[in-house]
Amino acid sequence: MDNKNKLGSKIKAIRETRKISIEDLADKANLPVEGVKKIENGELVPSLTPLIKLARVMGVRIGTFLDDQEDIGPVLNRKDEKKSITRFSDKDTPANSDLDFYSLAVNKADRHMEPFLIDIYPSSEEGYKLSSHEGEEFIYVLKGEIEVIYGKDVYALAEGDSIYYDSVVKHHLHSKGEAAAKILAVLYTPV
Repeated sequence: MDNKNKLGSKIKAIRETRKISIEDLADKANLPVEGVKKIENGELVPSLTPLIKLARVMGVRIGTFLDDQEDIGPVLNRKDEKKSITRFSDKDTPANSDLDFYSLAVNKADRHMEPFLIDIYPSSEEGYKLSSHEGEEFIYVLKGEIEVIYGKDVYALAEGDSIYYDSVVKHHLHSKGEAAAKILAVLYTPV
């Protein structure tokens, strides 16, 4: 089972366990019912914003959708270990994504932060769809250059630069120029 089918199955299982209809979930998350159905069926790769909304309505961390199991102790990641990739998209009909997320906290129980390594590929799109959600984000550029649109401001960040912002302000990040970039991102979303 690929990641988007696994993600959709996990969301559906949690929704059904909580005895929430798909219509109620979509309504409370302020998302279209068809969109939620497509996410659950693995037909749509959502961006982080809808996932955060779904998690809040169901009373779980966003990481719950991504984890296979949870451990009480610390989670250790070695640089040579293969990490599972999750792709999110902000495109209306995504075939794939410009962002590959590698979770650094898979299996950590009761966490309040979501640390990711993210590979950012040059976008083929001209305009960017800004999103917002509750919480905060910390971004540190490991390689390449990125651009962060934050409200009406645009910030260019290069290797070694970082930015920390409130996620309630509409924002978007993407690679700057024609080269890919790599970032460390830590997201905090209150449950």
